[in-house]
Amino acid sequence: MEQLKIFNKDRKYLGTASRDEVHIKGHWHETFHCWIKTEINGKEFLYFQLRSKEKKDYPGLLDITAAGHLLSHENVEDGVREVEEEIGIKVGMDELSYLGVIPYEKELEGFIDREHAHVYLLKRYIPLESFTLQTEEVSGIFIVPLEDFYQLWFGNMTDVSIEGIKENAHGERVKITMKVDKKMFVPHNDTFYKETLEALKSVKP
Repeated sequence: MEQLKIFNKDRKYLGTASRDEVHIKGHWHETFHCWIKTEINGKEFLYFQLRSKEKKDYPGLLDITAAGHLLSHENVEDGVREVEEEIGIKVGMDELSYLGVIPYEKELEGFIDREHAHVYLLKRYIPLESFTLQTEEVSGIFIVPLEDFYQLWFGNMTDVSIEGIKENAHGERVKITMKVDKKMFVPHNDTFYKETLEALKSVKP
């Protein structure tokens, strides 16, 4: 059973608890978020992973490029393993820009998520075919124009065009271009998205 460090809202350490208990009781815990951003023809894009339909929470939705829980014996730097595990990209901590700790809260029926998210940015162009996906976790990778995504959440856009790759039922990769609305993205709260996107936009290519 995975053990996580637990904290109060002000990040005071309280002890450890199992991952299940953390989400049932709503304990604050630490996570590692890595966003990958690139520039194509003068326009900034974010890479989003498509969560596997087998995932217990938010199956089949687009989410942070790579993210995961920090276990009780791990420090923040250990979180970089998530990038290689989930999407097959080797990354050194020295390549990442640290955007700070952004708190995140979400309550669903039987599932309370309260994270102190350590948010990092990797600026790198990665061809879609270069990703190796951890199929039980991730079923695709898509690029989304950063400004379009911001306008989808906080402006007047109702959908955005995205392109990427997705693994079909036979494990074959297919290229896809499609229009999606907010319902296709993990419903992180507006405050979290606002703080994260402002931080991502502030780091220039």
